[in-house]
Amino acid sequence: MQATTTRPGLARRGLAWPGLAGPGPWIAFGLILAFLLCFLIVPVGTVIYTAFVNEAGGLTLGHFGNFFGQGVFRESFFNSLIVSLASVFFASLIAVPLAYLTVRFEFRGALLIQTLGVLPLIMPPFVGAVALQLIFGRSGSVNLLLNDWFGFTIPIMDGLVGVTFVESIHYFPFILLNLVAAMRNIDGAMEESALNLGARGWRLFRRVIFPLAMPGYLAGAALVFVKVFDDLGTPLVMGVTNMLAPQAYLRITSMGIEDPLGYVISVIMIVFSILALWLAARVMKGKDYATMQKGGNALQKRRLSAWESVLAYGWILFVLAVTLAPHIGILLMSFSKVWSFSVLPDAYTLEHYATVFSDAGGMIGNTLLYCVLAAGLDVVIGTAIAYLILRTQLPARQWLDYLASAALAIPGLVLAIGYLRLFKGVNLPFTDTPLVGTWVLIMLAYAVRRLPYALRSCMAALQQVHVSLEEAAQSLGATRMSTIRRVMVPLMAGGILAGFVTSFITAAVELSATLLLTSSERQAPMSYGIYLYMQSIAGRGPGAALGVLAVVVVGLGTYFSHRFVERSRSTVASSSKE
Repeated sequence: MQATTTRPGLARRGLAWPGLAGPGPWIAFGLILAFLLCFLIVPVGTVIYTAFVNEAGGLTLGHFGNFFGQGVFRESFFNSLIVSLASVFFASLIAVPLAYLTVRFEFRGALLIQTLGVLPLIMPPFVGAVALQLIFGRSGSVNLLLNDWFGFTIPIMDGLVGVTFVESIHYFPFILLNLVAAMRNIDGAMEESALNLGARGWRLFRRVIFPLAMPGYLAGAALVFVKVFDDLGTPLVMGVTNMLAPQAYLRITSMGIEDPLGYVISVIMIVFSILALWLAARVMKGKDYATMQKGGNALQKRRLSAWESVLAYGWILFVLAVTLAPHIGILLMSFSKVWSFSVLPDAYTLEHYATVFSDAGGMIGNTLLYCVLAAGLDVVIGTAIAYLILRTQLPARQWLDYLASAALAIPGLVLAIGYLRLFKGVNLPFTDTPLVGTWVLIMLAYAVRRLPYALRSCMAALQQVHVSLEEAAQSLGATRMSTIRRVMVPLMAGGILAGFVTSFITAAVELSATLLLTSSERQAPMSYGIYLYMQSIAGRGPGAALGVLAVVVVGLGTYFSHRFVERSRSTVASSSKE
């Protein structure tokens, strides 16, 4: 939303609306548009175009007919659809009660519970899949105990059921985060009115609270669907290839970059990703979820009775035990010398970490390099787009937001296929080195896929900076660049850093694009190394150690970023007082 109400003040003072004068905004607009065209629109467009073109160059639907005419592809399509919908359902069963209990009722440790509930996001799901196999697999810890105590086992990690289980545990925080935020914004007066009219318990939740929090729920559910539908690593690690993403990967890697069916699968993945996000927005269209006042009373926290507390804490502890099982399992695996047909490892060792530091040290450095560059590029572009949209009147500036946000619906596998086809035969400037054989495309894929996250953070940060602060700087003679550097960026520091951290931690666990774009182990990041290690039983120990290091890197980055944000806020607050 543009801050149009301040323009008369600018006109009265004889000041130009920020960003209008000079060629600077036009140059920024052109550079950003060129970047999005080169590394997002054209590669994805190439994938779509190839799916509809025959060998003679004419348009055809024959490739799609060939796809749906083969049983393995039809099965893969329906399996991906079923697993995605089932994952949304089971993720909702985890997230909705957890969000409602911690927001609606008085809970000791509610913040800790919500924080622990988000931890699955910082671990790659394919790493968690291996750990969950050791805990919940046929010969895992849980089934060994169940067999000894009760004489039965639960085949929860087999086939598509196992994929659904892993995906639900890993991605439910998307629903939890959005739903908690939505419930906290509900005006408590609406709940009081419902209580006065006799609504209680389940009816109050079903008829009042959950409908008012529906925007947050649908936003999270759409993200879960998209992430599961596009996931490549988890099915591959679990040996499930009859899904769309594994089929696309196998077609491209086995049949070659010219195979049309790989592009058909890519188009189907794009269509369903966009469809999920569109449906989430469509359901909300024409409905009003706004409260009568902003900053009003939130939902009143109510006390639970003794038996209700026992049930609530029991449910929460059970959910946290299951959702944190991948972290516990991967930590134990990283230290285990032997862990087979036993509840816990039979022996422990530090050899796996020694192996990682000696053989895969370069992967850690590569991860830091790629992710820092990608996240830095994201916040620069995100800040520039936010400024052009909110502080200038350039025509078509809103299209930059649309184009950048479109990356959210593009699977990493599809983007990587587009890069391989578009940049085939292209060399780095002033060299004879093929571009597809370098780490540059890996970094650019990370940056493009994470740009929507950084853009949203930068937009939110700039919307909170009143334009009168720029007026004051201009009235004192500051140039546009000086105003941006000395006023805007420091005030936006928290949002910019939040975008940087979000881009960094999500890029660090990216696997789909990494598998296709990594041409040698010398340029491989940690996610690629973890995947390689996990392909054999002998390598799972070092793979687990590398996975633990990845979680530590992401966790430390998040922690220090929060410390930096708090310190920045304190500095700004003290400066404003002075």
